[in-house]
Amino acid sequence: MSSDQHGVGPEIGTGGECQEALDTLYRFLDGELTEDRRSAIQAHLNRCSPCLEAFDFEAELKIVIARRCRDQVPDHLRSRVAQALVEASKTFDGPV
Repeated sequence: MSSDQHGVGPEIGTGGECQEALDTLYRFLDGELTEDRRSAIQAHLNRCSPCLEAFDFEAELKIVIARRCRDQVPDHLRSRVAQALVEASKTFDGPV
């Protein structure tokens, strides 16, 4: 089994650097990585097109889900939940 210039075999994610990039995919997209980790992953993406394609797909999917999957809460339910929170806060004795 030969490996390419990134140390991976014929399939994406079989090398350590690719696997690490893919393992941090959602934390990268959500901005949850340190600046150093984010820079290291971005450098890998800049030179590894299979990983970049995976990231691009997931980023686009995340955008589509955010735009399309928005359930509207009925006003009566929103009011009931707000009232329940008010009532619960009146009887709560714990730390705030």
